[in-house]
Amino acid sequence: MPSRKSRGARRSRIAAAILSAAATSAVVLPAGSAHASTCWFGSCFSYVTGRQYAAATGASVTMYQADPGGVASNGHSLQELALQSTNDTTTANTIEIGWTVDPGVNGDYQPHLFVYHWVNGQATCYNGCGFVSTSSTVQPGMALAPGTTGTFTLYNYGGDWWAYYNDVPFGYFPGSLWNGAFTTAYSISSFGEVAASSQNSCTEMGDGAYGTSAGSSSISGFQLYGSSSAPQFTVTATDPSYYNYGSATATSFQLGGPGAC
Repeated sequence: MPSRKSRGARRSRIAAAILSAAATSAVVLPAGSAHASTCWFGSCFSYVTGRQYAAATGASVTMYQADPGGVASNGHSLQELALQSTNDTTTANTIEIGWTVDPGVNGDYQPHLFVYHWVNGQATCYNGCGFVSTSSTVQPGMALAPGTTGTFTLYNYGGDWWAYYNDVPFGYFPGSLWNGAFTTAYSISSFGEVAASSQNSCTEMGDGAYGTSAGSSSISGFQLYGSSSAPQFTVTATDPSYYNYGSATATSFQLGGPGAC
């Protein structure tokens, strides 16, 4: 009988091969409008978001990896890709992958790779709570190089949600975490997020430059897997006076800002 290690390696190779399936083509889409910022879970959150409602079994984006300043010891600044079973966050099953500057989680002010998931609207924890690591070279929680880009992918294979960084399958959330009920996403989003203790945050999003500025942070290369829909972001910002977006298309946008200070 093959060892657990060899079975895991084989699953990783199969997952990598499965991801090579063709993605849908891109179309240009105008940017969306702004909405109100959100305070919940003990913090106030600002977002610049590209979102699409479509049935899909996976998605991928390429994101600029920044080291935003002004992050409080109890806050964070991140960019991520998220797949949800529904847009209702109080009941949704969700998987997330991205980079975060979060001193409370990582103990420093550098960007780190993360994964996260929600079960029926209930939060779990970063980089664990059932996540199965399968790579010796890519690990959730590892430090990432600021000023570079990385490709972040989530894909359902065999009922499990696999996470990829730069096309390396490094682990998965078993479908059993959702009792096998979460195999397709219907809300796909990629965004920048700032969490702080007040709405007037001094935390930077991205590299601190407004999304309308040259050289700002970016999310690009949006792809869908297992979907009949073409990738088609609608982009919004919760409080564009502090964080906004620019150069928005169906598959990419720039984002960021200096915050209120």
